[in-house]
Amino acid sequence: MRIIIVDDEALARGVVREYLAAHADVEIVAECANGFDAVKAIMELAPDLVFLDIQMPRLDGFEVAELTAGRTRFIFATAYDQYAIRAFEFHALDYLLKPFSQQRFDQALAHARASVVVGADAGAGEGAGGAVARMAREAVARQQPLERVLIRDGAKVHVIACDHIDSIEAQDDYVQIRADGRNYLKNQRLAELEQLLPPQLFMRIHRSYIVNIERISRIEQATRGSHVAILRDGGRIPVSRSGYQKLRTIMT
Repeated sequence: MRIIIVDDEALARGVVREYLAAHADVEIVAECANGFDAVKAIMELAPDLVFLDIQMPRLDGFEVAELTAGRTRFIFATAYDQYAIRAFEFHALDYLLKPFSQQRFDQALAHARASVVVGADAGAGEGAGGAVARMAREAVARQQPLERVLIRDGAKVHVIACDHIDSIEAQDDYVQIRADGRNYLKNQRLAELEQLLPPQLFMRIHRSYIVNIERISRIEQATRGSHVAILRDGGRIPVSRSGYQKLRTIMT
């Protein structure tokens, strides 16, 4: 089993390395101290398993999991138990609450080893069934709004602060994000992203558009019964009738 260890603390990486030394069938192919290096290593080395810290500089563990979805399996390690439920959203095989013992570590590794051997889906807790699904739903309900959006562009990762986004346009299974004068394409549906954005900052004003309300300069009538939002950079976003009513409520 080929493994990557990701943690910004050298001591924490050392603990995982020490615990893995008791298992002859594993190979540590990389160690990473931040999220960006972790994404690069996972994409290049395609490990069987990643022990992944959650709170890290540059990119946190959940952001690493989002950017490398489908490339490997994860066991999250964290000193904060409030992240445990959210880990199931990212199909974690297990999570370890720091400080963890060798025995607890071995249990998690055994679960991961069995998953790799049988070719199981990365979704954790298949045996837990409804309990895992319920926890995932609770995690979504409790999720805090995004502060930034991650976009993978080949080997590059763009990190865009939400308050820099002007507008978002639906394009089939993708969205086109306009920010700081550039367009970015992200593989995500508009409705899904809408649920994650700060509601005080973004509004769905058309079935195909979300706009940053602070970027709106004015609303103009386009034709009889239709309107368009003029953004500060001169961009023009169509406004549906329901979108127009919502905009009137907050702009008057």
